[in-house]
Amino acid sequence: MKIYFLTFGCKVNLYETENMKQLFSESGHSVCSSEEEADAFVINSCTVTGTGDKKLKKEIRRLRRNYPQSVIILTGCFPQAFKSEADMITEADIITGTKNRVELPKLLEDHISQKHRITSVCEYGRNEQFEHMSNKSFENNTRAFVKIQDGCGMFCTYCIIPYSRGNFRSKPLDDIVSEISELAASGYREVVLVGINLSFYGIDFGKRLADAVEAVCGIEGIERVRLGSIEPEMITPDDIERLAKLDKLCPQFHLSLQSGCDKTLKAMNRRYLSADYEKIVNLLRDNFEDCSITTDIMVGFPGETDEDFRQSLEFAEKIGFAKAHIFPYSPRKGTPAAEMANQVPEDVKHRRAAQMADAMEKCRVKFLESQVGKEFPVLFEREKDNGIHHGYTPNYTQVKILTKSSEKSLRNRLFYVKIIGLGNDCCIGEILYCK
Repeated sequence: MKIYFLTFGCKVNLYETENMKQLFSESGHSVCSSEEEADAFVINSCTVTGTGDKKLKKEIRRLRRNYPQSVIILTGCFPQAFKSEADMITEADIITGTKNRVELPKLLEDHISQKHRITSVCEYGRNEQFEHMSNKSFENNTRAFVKIQDGCGMFCTYCIIPYSRGNFRSKPLDDIVSEISELAASGYREVVLVGINLSFYGIDFGKRLADAVEAVCGIEGIERVRLGSIEPEMITPDDIERLAKLDKLCPQFHLSLQSGCDKTLKAMNRRYLSADYEKIVNLLRDNFEDCSITTDIMVGFPGETDEDFRQSLEFAEKIGFAKAHIFPYSPRKGTPAAEMANQVPEDVKHRRAAQMADAMEKCRVKFLESQVGKEFPVLFEREKDNGIHHGYTPNYTQVKILTKSSEKSLRNRLFYVKIIGLGNDCCIGEILYCK
């Protein structure tokens, strides 16, 4: 059968979708690039927000309406967290969660042979092992993503993830090295380590995230290692000291903040204060040259007053993020925050989001301006587009350069580039020489 994949959510979901493509291909099916030629659809869902759930259901209804004879498979976080609600989506022929997805091709075969609807959502136990999932390629990407951690046990009051992903689980070091060694042999030069709560890598068997990063940096052929989103709770001065010794580790850290107000952080059940966060940022900047810090910031959490928001805004401006993802709080059914009193009105949430976004855009421009005049190795990712090539510096600043039409593609090649100006949310550079 020809299978078309749709992914909702984060980079972890994108990684898992690539893995599912591989599973189906190895089972004799083919992955197609357009809906029109598909015999079956695999939808890898996210359930971080209620709004996302609505979009998911709308998309499933659209697929069933447009392709009535197709097989629709719903998998991922939504059915895992809300099994009974997912079961009510009658347009889906097969429903499964985030566990045991290696069984997906078999479930499809069972549905085809037995002609009946299948719901197979397995609950997580106390001592779950990391599900073995590995990828050999990432379509046209020059950057490979490798999931090394899953699950979370922190139970932030707004978050459904512990219910949709289970407790902390980590991929064994030997499996990480084996998978990334294969990717390096296939020509990938940059790898991103991702996880649901990456900072807690190894907590289930006595290792730390730094152990995984050191192992990956030792793999021949890999020239750049990046980290996905990390939480502040498990990052220590010793970890930062170890990481700073690794030349291949890129100095860009997406350190989730959520709020710069201590009162709000406590209500969120976050396990740090703004002062703790600031110390980590300062340590990173002291240990990594040209370090960039990016983040997520939530506004309008239940009980957030104008003064609380002001504190959060001023703290974010003080940190000076290279980039920040701003989003208004959205009640997530099944979490304590959804039942809290003093829910912030929607118009107030969106006004605060706009104000925070405006302030963070100014920080973004200031950061880009600070890059002008500097020289960086840039790994180019995209083919020519009207003579313009796109790539990223180690600190994840996007760089665009204009090349002559006669020049070969720069894709997946490293060049030293001088930053000469600013573009739209990027820097403009000129090539100095090939690394």
